Amino acid sequence: MLMSHLLSLQIFLPLLGVLGIIALPKMSDCSARWVALGASLLTFAASVVMMCGYNGSNPAYQFVEKGAWFPSLDIGYHLGVDGISVYFVLLSTFLTPICIISCWHAIEKRVKEFLVAFLILETFMVGTFCALDAILFYVFFEGVLIPMFIIIGVWGGARRVYASFKFFLYTLLGSVLMLVALMTLYFQTGTTDIPEMAAANIPFNMQIWLWLAFFASFAVKMPMWPVHTWLPDAHVEAPTAGSVILAGVLLKMGGYGFLRFSLPILPDASVYFADMVFVLSIIAIVYTALVALVQEDMKKLIAYSSVSHMGFVTLGIFTGTQQGVDGAMFQMLSHGIISAALFLCVGVVYDRLHTREIARYGGLVKNMPKYATVFMILMLGSVGLPGTSGFVGEFLTLMGSFQVNTYVAVFATTGVVFGAAYMLVLYRKVIFGEQKNADAAAMPDLTKAEFGYLVPLCLMVILFGVVPGLVMKDISPSVKKLLDRYHLPTEMPQDVAGVSVTQGVRHD
Repeated sequence: MLMSHLLSLQIFLPLLGVLGIIALPKMSDCSARWVALGASLLTFAASVVMMCGYNGSNPAYQFVEKGAWFPSLDIGYHLGVDGISVYFVLLSTFLTPICIISCWHAIEKRVKEFLVAFLILETFMVGTFCALDAILFYVFFEGVLIPMFIIIGVWGGARRVYASFKFFLYTLLGSVLMLVALMTLYFQTGTTDIPEMAAANIPFNMQIWLWLAFFASFAVKMPMWPVHTWLPDAHVEAPTAGSVILAGVLLKMGGYGFLRFSLPILPDASVYFADMVFVLSIIAIVYTALVALVQEDMKKLIAYSSVSHMGFVTLGIFTGTQQGVDGAMFQMLSHGIISAALFLCVGVVYDRLHTREIARYGGLVKNMPKYATVFMILMLGSVGLPGTSGFVGEFLTLMGSFQVNTYVAVFATTGVVFGAAYMLVLYRKVIFGEQKNADAAAMPDLTKAEFGYLVPLCLMVILFGVVPGLVMKDISPSVKKLLDRYHLPTEMPQDVAGVSVTQGVRHD
């Protein structure tokens, strides 16, 4: 019985923790933390059971649940996972208990409310990656905004209100256009079921406008240049746990949206706009890497590096090649682990010195050798050193882009060099050098709890870098099925607004 409703279990288990915290108003903050941690660990355990039962060689949706929601409108409660979504579910449930542990002592005001917001956020995240009905997807996709808005606005830094409103308005504006696109698709296809939408043939002229509406939402969520400016502000002001989930999971929803909607439902428009995406991706990779190079705030540097890394994701997705999309998927998962761990590392030193200014640190290798080792592994993973997960995603993405356009691949490769520059500079300034700040020199090394949640992340970075097949064997069949639909020959007009439709490359 539980196995047939495994996805619903993962979606609604966190809400049981919410009910437990709300139903007992006199519960102490410490007890509330244990309830939230227990609920998140049970959800993660359900995800592990899901992964054990997932058949990676079968590209079809698995653990499918389907029921009527609004029968008169043919809107259903339809859930399922494939190789494109299953690891995002696991990533969401894996990072949530780590976040709760990391903020155990860092959050001291309104602890219960913070934990409630975080558990609701987990429900929306898991629901987004499981939903196979477009309206259900939209509810979960937009629902994420509310708890994250509250987390930044209430428990953030000095400019938290500005950052939270900027985050909310940027993402909401694009999402309104996506809602219009979903309504149009419903009237065109007569269904809100995503697999059925993907099987329908949408007229090319309509695809163009629908693609732009979806792009407005997913590009902000990634975020792509030039609609990325909300991200550094949100990261700088968010509490550590908020930054971890924002970088680790929420940024991946844009890429997931492209793979779930843009490519399979609007394949011709995706080809048509591929060159535009390539240009924006290259600008994001190179420009934001250069901006990261001059940052003085550790969080802001890692935030700009996230925009640069997401540029590889959009580049890989719209190459329309097996290597490119595989690389984009792997890059999202790798970045979810590495960026989350890097923000946790920033949180470790921030909790001790209460500053993120790079210049205030230096020589931490002397008094924090464990921290220096962990930071080094994560830094090398972010750089894309061979043997780390960061290398696999970038390498596959660049291979896919070489097949489509050599110039695009060459420009994108320069981002790897700049990425190495800003991460190595950050590491040198923080870990090595002279200890000019006596307070930094007196900071204690990692506690057992910090060591306990950072080491598994480091091991995953190395494991997936050495044995990427552990993940790719489940991802590749579903990506191949997606691309088979993407490469189906269709009759397209030869010219729209004077531009040749065949300017994008479409491989058979």
